[in-house]
Amino acid sequence: MNYLIDQNKISSYTPAHMANTKSAIKRIRRISKQTAVNRARKSRYKNAIKKMKTLIDDKKKSEALKFLPKLNSELMMIAKTGIIKKQNASRNVSRFTKKIASI
Repeated sequence: MNYLIDQNKISSYTPAHMANTKSAIKRIRRISKQTAVNRARKSRYKNAIKKMKTLIDDKKKSEALKFLPKLNSELMMIAKTGIIKKQNASRNVSRFTKKIASI
């Protein structure tokens, strides 16, 4: 097969001859939009986790306690949309709560 390199994303390749039906072309458009939304959501989730880790590493207990409800909300919203599983979100919140308590 003949592959073209996407200049924006060097690691991903797209076949040269892809969608040849109207519905497939629409589906590709839709998937690309969904991918962008999911990538943004995953980025927010990872940034929230990183922020909590830095607060715990810096031993800022009061700030970590203030940020915990926001982190919980962020994780549950991400779990609701299916980026991560609900159990994963609950486990993260539980572990962070234990770490905050041990500071």
